[in-house]
Amino acid sequence: MIRRLGALVVLALAAAGCGPQVDLKQSLTVTDVLGGYYDAGVVEGRNKIVPSITFTLQKNTTASIHPLQLNVYFRQLPLPGSPPPAAGTTGETDWEDVFVQNVDFKGDKTEPLTIRPKVGYTGDPPQTRADMLKNSHFQDIRVHVYAKHSSSQWIEIGAFDLPRQLLTPQR
Repeated sequence: MIRRLGALVVLALAAAGCGPQVDLKQSLTVTDVLGGYYDAGVVEGRNKIVPSITFTLQKNTTASIHPLQLNVYFRQLPLPGSPPPAAGTTGETDWEDVFVQNVDFKGDKTEPLTIRPKVGYTGDPPQTRADMLKNSHFQDIRVHVYAKHSSSQWIEIGAFDLPRQLLTPQR
């Protein structure tokens, strides 16, 4: 009897985690995207800029997608003039990723989400932040946004190339 009861409890707990699967690629839209490089101030005597992306998520379903997690990958693109990437690769280099534990919706939309990695570019004065963006060794960044709901797999819901523009603190 106790063994049966234990088996029923295990089955009930397993079933509780198995709600209807939601197709996040169809259910979420990344909107209101603003990207560039944020002025992170002076760090250890050097000017610093970090890649930055701000966006909102629009929910296109009535199904619950709570909890929702994001993994935002920042990847460097090859320098112009670099040899073409090997077959089956993008030529992108992993740089840093930022994990967002929980995304809250206000109705069908989130508040703007601003994601910035800790890693950035630095330059010695008198090089300005604008000069850093013009440097021949500067590598552009592509941002990949992945989402995960409940026990589903990570799915890419957007990819964006950051423009070479400085973002002011109010942006």
